[in-house]
Amino acid sequence: MERILFTGASVFSVLGVLLQGPWQTGIAMLAVALIAFLQLKRSRLLAAIATGGMALVAANSLIGLVDEAGAVNAGFWCLVVAAWLLAWGSVEQLSAIRTLSKIYRTVLGVVIPVLFGLWLLILWELLTRGLDVPQVLLPAPSQISERFMSSGSILWADFKQTFLRAVLIGYAIGCGAGFVVAVLIDRSPFLQRGLLPIGNLVSALPIVGVAPIMVMWFGFDWPSKAAVVIIMTFFPMLVNTVSGLSAAQPMQHDLMKTYAASYWQSLFKLRIPEALPFIFNALKINSTLAMIGAIVAEFFGTPTVGMGFRISTEVGRMNVDMVWAEIAVAALAGSLFYGLIALLERIFTFWHPSVRS
Repeated sequence: MERILFTGASVFSVLGVLLQGPWQTGIAMLAVALIAFLQLKRSRLLAAIATGGMALVAANSLIGLVDEAGAVNAGFWCLVVAAWLLAWGSVEQLSAIRTLSKIYRTVLGVVIPVLFGLWLLILWELLTRGLDVPQVLLPAPSQISERFMSSGSILWADFKQTFLRAVLIGYAIGCGAGFVVAVLIDRSPFLQRGLLPIGNLVSALPIVGVAPIMVMWFGFDWPSKAAVVIIMTFFPMLVNTVSGLSAAQPMQHDLMKTYAASYWQSLFKLRIPEALPFIFNALKINSTLAMIGAIVAEFFGTPTVGMGFRISTEVGRMNVDMVWAEIAVAALAGSLFYGLIALLERIFTFWHPSVRS
């Protein structure tokens, strides 16, 4: 695969020079692609660093040429493709590295997705600026970053209102209530037969129908958004915990009986530890559902602050760069929240085969 990518980068570099693209950039990429092609098996790390660095330099040069009259031609786009293939080859090289060092594996696990995301942003920048896409349709990442830096106080106020209040409070109450009710259902066959079908019905309710009702019940401030988050996170936690509590093997139950363990001793020492993978699955699912629920709920009534409020109002004003800045904050917060839950999962379920592997 790497040889195909570097061969493609060489071909497009030559085409870029022949079609009157910036010849210095094209020749430099051609030289690096050929060297990487010939030295591929000797050092994947050096090949990845060389091709990735050359791709970044070429992309920076191409971005600088976008504003020049007549610079964006067929040769320019050929060199864009060549730079993208070099970057792809660099990430492919890093992905193919096999090492026994845990530190190196951790570093590669962080570097590879960061580089891939960085190159998506670079390609986005080149396409929007090179094709002269109107800002109303899709702003360039540079425009979004400028808005992000200039609107820090507004973004922080919206983040505090939506995430720190509605999302976290609703998430904690919804997941906690779902866990407690799951234990009660496990204890009572009546609740298991009567409540679970109703739970499945309520979990299928559309958020756009529930959110206005919660606003009418709890007002326009964050409690109504937290109520929507509670509804969205309660039933995934309930269903996953009920399934997890039945995950223990019959032989394990028999062993607890031989120790004369009570129901609660068996619950806390056997069944809840066995259910932890299921519980953390629900927590990870709910970490994204909570953010979505809070933002959508703010579309139906909120004070003049909040991510959902800002998105809906700025779209009406055609300030799409501000909308994308809010989306970036929401995506970053949701990703970090999910990552924190995943880290806690590795700490508390270190014994599970999926973590040991």
